[in-house]
Amino acid sequence: MIAPDEQADHEQVKALQDEVDQLRQALVSHALVDQAIGVVITLGGLRPEQGWEALKHMSQHTNVKLREVARCLVEWPARRKLPEVIRRALPAAVEHARGQAAADAWKDRQEVGSGRPG
Repeated sequence: MIAPDEQADHEQVKALQDEVDQLRQALVSHALVDQAIGVVITLGGLRPEQGWEALKHMSQHTNVKLREVARCLVEWPARRKLPEVIRRALPAAVEHARGQAAADAWKDRQEVGSGRPG
């Protein structure tokens, strides 16, 4: 029979192992997303923040998890195939990111302009 303190230690070790596994998965997912952003910015001639915006847009408008969109984009050059839903969403996502950046720049100019003494 396991003593109560041994059981608590075992549960704590298990919880820590689960946390380490989750952190490892998060690191892999983060690296994959970063690589996908690189694909999008290269393809669309975007800045990194625009690449992130395009990736989010594709995920939201295709109902495909972000890490799955990222995986497909990163594997695209080697597989020479992109799932149809992502292939169709990619141009719109790039244009959305460009438009979002232009809108943000316009908003920034308006805020700076309104802060000046008249």
